[in-house]
Amino acid sequence: MSKSYTIAVIKGDGTGPEVIREGRKVLQAVASLNQFKLDFIDFDLGGDRFLRTGETLPDSVLSELRTVDAIYLGAIGHPDVQPGVLEKGILLRLRFELDQYVNLRPVKLYPGTATPLKDKGPEEIDFVVVRENTEGFYVGAGGILKKGTADEIAVQESINTRKGVDRLLRYAFDYTVARDKGRKLTLCGKTNVLTYAWDLWMRAFEEISGEYPGVTVDYAHVDAICMWMVKNPEWFDVIATDNMFGDIITDLGAMIQGGMGIAAGGNICPHGVSMFEPIGGSAPKYTGKNVINPLACILAGSLMLETLGESRAAASVEAAVVTVLSEHLTGLEAGKMGHTTQEVGDLVAENLG
Repeated sequence: MSKSYTIAVIKGDGTGPEVIREGRKVLQAVASLNQFKLDFIDFDLGGDRFLRTGETLPDSVLSELRTVDAIYLGAIGHPDVQPGVLEKGILLRLRFELDQYVNLRPVKLYPGTATPLKDKGPEEIDFVVVRENTEGFYVGAGGILKKGTADEIAVQESINTRKGVDRLLRYAFDYTVARDKGRKLTLCGKTNVLTYAWDLWMRAFEEISGEYPGVTVDYAHVDAICMWMVKNPEWFDVIATDNMFGDIITDLGAMIQGGMGIAAGGNICPHGVSMFEPIGGSAPKYTGKNVINPLACILAGSLMLETLGESRAAASVEAAVVTVLSEHLTGLEAGKMGHTTQEVGDLVAENLG
């Protein structure tokens, strides 16, 4: 085999291990068909480790993760761990420490998948959100004064740097060109209220757009974006936005493309280690029942292959998922697919080629 990639696997919590199992199955199969090798290394990170040791992401483990080609994540979120502990200690720390400054979220309705939008189909729902991933409100800047009193003050600051905005927008412009669909880039913000941060974003957007004469650009407030994603999703090709707005509109995007069971994303560091994951949570109530939908995790694997440069293999996985959606499944929700988690993974693997 001509190429070999080292993939760190974080199975995580709840149903994470189940969907990762099926994702690995499909990835190993497509790698064999395309003459490259995937070496998976398991890392014990998640709620169980935290409850056992009090650790979220030890420095020694972080050092190891810096050396791999990509990270494949199942899910983070444990019912016995206070919300925010694992998310900040593992997910956000990985994004910040590994400089995964792009959150890449395809919003694509596949044939055979139902959408809640009336009279819309795969032709109308096919766009990508490029979200800034390491700045904004998620940096955690701010504080609380006089906590627990009637005079309590809470301040949460959104941090936006010219470097961070520039590199996110350049990635979005380059991605729009490479995607070569509508060659249209929409900036999503809130210039009428968040005047300081979005003055920076708008100036950077206008300046950088001059370097891409082949890309049509426009701007819309985030509330308008939400309306148009429901009413006219076909208007969008690529949307660039900040961390918080991106977090919100990508969940809306997941719903219009058929639900969390089909939504995959990547946390991208163009010069380093990227991480790929299904968008849905750990779904602990379905743990061990073999009913959770693994397709989002499988599609996250496809996105990982695409980012690693294995475009042919990535397209093969996506095509197999489309076949399974169109010909085999009765639904996407847990327990309503007409097949078990393991059977869905088997079907995707069998339809590669």
